[in-house]
Amino acid sequence: MPKPESVVVAVLSWNGLEHLKHCLPALAEQKDPGTPWQVVVLDNGSWDGSDAWVEEHFPDVRLLRSDVNLGFCGGNHKIVLETDADAVVFLNNDTRPEPDWLAALVEAYGSAGDDVAAVSGAIVDWEGGHLDFARGVVTFDGHAFQKGFGRPLTEAALPTGGTELAFACGGNMMIRRETYLEVGGFDRDYFAYLEDVDLGWRLWAAGHRIVFAPDAVVRHRSMATSAMLGHANRGFLFERNAYLTAYKNLDDELWPHLSPLVWMTLVHRAQTLMVQNNPGGHLLTLDPYAGLIANTASSEASDGARIDREEPRAGQSALHDLGRVPETTLVEKWRGYGPREFFRRGVRKAVRKALPWLFEETPVTRLVDARTYAHLRAVTWILGHLDAHSAKRRQTQARRLRSDREILERFPLHVIPTYPGDRSLFQSATFRDQLPTDLTRFLFRELDEIINVKPS
Repeated sequence: MPKPESVVVAVLSWNGLEHLKHCLPALAEQKDPGTPWQVVVLDNGSWDGSDAWVEEHFPDVRLLRSDVNLGFCGGNHKIVLETDADAVVFLNNDTRPEPDWLAALVEAYGSAGDDVAAVSGAIVDWEGGHLDFARGVVTFDGHAFQKGFGRPLTEAALPTGGTELAFACGGNMMIRRETYLEVGGFDRDYFAYLEDVDLGWRLWAAGHRIVFAPDAVVRHRSMATSAMLGHANRGFLFERNAYLTAYKNLDDELWPHLSPLVWMTLVHRAQTLMVQNNPGGHLLTLDPYAGLIANTASSEASDGARIDREEPRAGQSALHDLGRVPETTLVEKWRGYGPREFFRRGVRKAVRKALPWLFEETPVTRLVDARTYAHLRAVTWILGHLDAHSAKRRQTQARRLRSDREILERFPLHVIPTYPGDRSLFQSATFRDQLPTDLTRFLFRELDEIINVKPS
């Protein structure tokens, strides 16, 4: 494939003045890539004076403005629509590209095959000693991880030039503009996160390839911009966008088999977080018919084991009384409970009336955990937008020229315990029996096998 006739370097900035003070000077110092190029900055609804600073200090940079924050996806898509270069390079504003970065991207792009639509560069941390991104892995439910993230470069195994990648990182990639638009570009509904995974999957499905350019290196302040969103808001985007990525892109052969597992995992994570991270969460695990409602358990269990009829724990008292029927007579209660239980309940009722503050009148689970909020919001959003994304799935599948069998032979789907409760779910017979291993292979990995979970 020939070198691009022209290149636009798209830099999106949301209140990123301090980042632009490093990024734009580094772009100004780039070696000649051998093709005409221009930097385009979109000020994405900032209020920190970024736009005025760019105009004053970098008059050669083309400045676009949006009155509102369009997100990573919408902002970068706007740059693509308002420019007409042969190729577009997406560069995070919180990066500092090495002097030969752009030349390396252009060279890799020009030397790749005609079916290569995108080239992904390498990303390291700000000090240049640890890996941020070289290639990624995708999970069965649409999540993705940067393989080797956080590992020292002396230990990280980087792909060689031209190695095929499942997706290019949206913070350092060059893509043919025409192809980007043909496959729909970044999905603007994503706002941010996993949009590059989604785009990469659509590129592969449409018959294109993505390759790695190891010499196109940028240094990155990881999470510098996204941290402003807050944990709960970021978590919502991760969970929602992961589901959408799996739903839209898994083909008609695989999706019917994986859909129950994707939903099971999403709901299981929300339920586990609700129980473990919120006051009164244990109340959700109670079965009111396992001896908590009057006369629903015999004195002997079905297997012959005796049932312990101790007083219910705090929080269970209201459930314990839910079975009382006002119309039931004292004689009927005597017969139903038996003398011992009848008198115990009577004493308990009298004490409750005399000392009500000793008893929890109503079992309450309070939702206070940010990660729980994120998951429940994601589920709510997904269920509220089913029709719109059914239409997007149809569009995605209509462009398909390559099956998932072929794509996933190159890039197997991973199963990686990430959240509380994941390991027990993924090891369960219920989960493993439903995995369609006859259709594709799955790699079971621990998180610390993929990324450095303990910063050096």
